[in-house]
Parts: sequence; structure tokens; C-alpha cells
Amino acid sequence: MNPKPCQPGDLIALVCPARKMSAADLESAKALLESWGFRVRLGSSVGAEDHQFGGSDAVRAADLMTQFRDPEVRAILCVRGGYGSARLLLHLDPFVFINHPKWLVGFSDITALHTAWWNLTGLPSIHAPMPSLFQKTSPNSMQALQLAFGGHFANVHSPPHPLNREGRAEGILLGGNLSVLYSLRGTPYFPKLPDQWPAQSSPSTKKVILFIEDLDEYLYHIDRMVLNLELSGLLDQIAGLIVGGMTGMRDNEIPFGKSAEEIIRERMGTRRVPIAFGFLAGHQPDNVPLALGKKVTLSVGPEESYLEYGHA
Repeated sequence: MNPKPCQPGDLIALVCPARKMSAADLESAKALLESWGFRVRLGSSVGAEDHQFGGSDAVRAADLMTQFRDPEVRAILCVRGGYGSARLLLHLDPFVFINHPKWLVGFSDITALHTAWWNLTGLPSIHAPMPSLFQKTSPNSMQALQLAFGGHFANVHSPPHPLNREGRAEGILLGGNLSVLYSLRGTPYFPKLPDQWPAQSSPSTKKVILFIEDLDEYLYHIDRMVLNLELSGLLDQIAGLIVGGMTGMRDNEIPFGKSAEEIIRERMGTRRVPIAFGFLAGHQPDNVPLALGKKVTLSVGPEESYLEYGHA
């Protein structure tokens, strides 16, 4: 089951659940969405300010809920990440999410909203480029975003990587930004895993393909976060791992000694699951939209990694 696809003439709402952004800065993105045939509404959080945020937590949460309640709005596109989406979680009305399914689009800090959406509805959402980065995103990824609004998700071919572990697995694609996921561990907002899925609404597969990406983190922070996933047992519960862009990583004066990818590979140890590094998603020009919450098949071979969508 999916939210209804967007058709030409449908309304897409732009909101600021994290950092602020002005209406003027959204003109080119708005024009592009309109050129795709959509009508565009700027939410009340666009242009609002509370220091770095797009208005207070209450303002941003109210805007998000308003757009979800409106039956005319077909998709909600978060305009940028930064920090702040998790601050909204206690302000959201879960019944609005449950009773008004529609596409939620964004990535990075928006991971907090993706996980809340999945936990409450069990429906997919779209991990994809946001207006603040449209001009830095590759044409192929932007074309794929246009298709994703219509509910069509392209299978993803990604180049080989020396740290890959070959294999094939199927499961529900979940995840997002590693730092945000780490911050939600131990809370009700971390993505629900198979043993928590309600029997009457769970997908046909009881496995998870975990996707992670990150930006501008110290390497020892990456180790700390992935170690948490290992110590918690999460890495033993997944059927496969996809590692997107680990972009702009930082190091201390005394080097950590491993890249982010090497840290993750070490933590995965001898677990016999396919691992795809260098995947075309994250804080990079090639940021292919991913349908979080949909059934996928991950195939990792010597020539490429391949993500294929199923029908769940």
C-alpha cells in the first residue's frame, strides 16, 4: 500500500521542519516543481524564524499538521534539513498521520519524520533531494524525484566498491541519516523492526534492509554510532546493509586510522549479509530517491550493487 501518487495539477506543500528558509530562496525550486505540472504551496513555516529554526517548534509542527490535514495536499516536501525535525516529534498528532496518508519527502535531518511516519502508518515515504539542494543535485536524481512524486521508483544501479560484501537479500528498506537514527535509539521513534510490526498490517517480508548515510561527522563519532548499532543487536537483525554517501568526514589531529566505510565494514564483521558501499544516495550530487518502507531486493555483485523494488 502506498499514499496516492501525485498527478499534474496536484498540490505539493513546502515546509521547514528544521532550519529556516525564505520564500525568496525557494523561488527556483517552486518554479521547477510547477514546470513538472504541480501546484505549490509555501507553508507558514517558510520564512518564519526562531534563531536557526523555521519558527518555533510549535509553529513548525502546526504547519506540518496543517498540510497533512488538508485533503487537497498530495505530498509534503521538506525544504531543507540541518537540525530540528526531532524536536517536533512530541508536538505531532499521531492521528493526523494515520488518517491522512500522503507522501512525505526529504532526507538527512528529516529522517526523524520518516521514522515517525513508518512507526505510525507502516506506509512508505520518500528519502530524496530537497529544494535547498536542487541546484547541486544531478539531473538523473532530479528526474527520478519527478517520477517518485508519481509513485514510480526507479531501481538503482550503484558502482562496485572494494569493501562490498556480495550477496542477495530482500526486505523492507528502512533507515536514513546515521546521526539521527543514533539519536533516536532507545526511544519510541526509532524505526520499528519486524518483531514490533503489527501482524495485521506488517509487510509480506519480515526482514529489513538498513540504509545509512551521513555528513560532516568526526570519524570517531561514526565508530561510536555504529558500535551502538552493534552492541544493541541491530546489526544481527538486518538482512542487508546499504551505505550511501559518507560525505565530508572529519578527523582529529591524531588520525583515527580508518575511513567511515572501513569503520562500518569492521563493525559488520563476519555477518553473512550483503553490504553495498558507495550507494548513490545521501549528501552528494547523485542522491537517488529511495522509497523507505517499501519491499526491496538488494543484490551485490562484482560489477555493481542493484536495488530492485517489489510490490509490498
